[in-house]
Amino acid sequence: QVQLVESGGGLVQAGGSLRLSCAASGNIFSLGAMGWHRQAPGKQRELVASIGTYASTNYADSVKGRFTISRDNAKNTVYLQMNSLKPKDTAVYYCNAEKLIEDYWGQGIQVTVSS
Repeated sequence: QVQLVESGGGLVQAGGSLRLSCAASGNIFSLGAMGWHRQAPGKQRELVASIGTYASTNYADSVKGRFTISRDNAKNTVYLQMNSLKPKDTAVYYCNAEKLIEDYWGQGIQVTVSS
């Protein structure tokens, strides 16, 4: 019903920046909060950042001050600006979106930070 497609990942050196984008399509009426999670090999998936309909934001302690989440409701797109990247940020990043009681996930996109 709702499809989420991530883009903007890749390989970057420590200290560099990337911007992830997640575009929602399909039945996007009444989309609510959106966010980003990540999962590193052998670890649990964790919340990175989330943003509500009215732009309230929440960040994991590990990314505060470095990452910024934003959304463009006209484009049905959520962004994650990642600055001062560290090797520990290496993970597959997943976009998610809520629609009423439903929860949608993207395919995931790899972010690799080299030292």
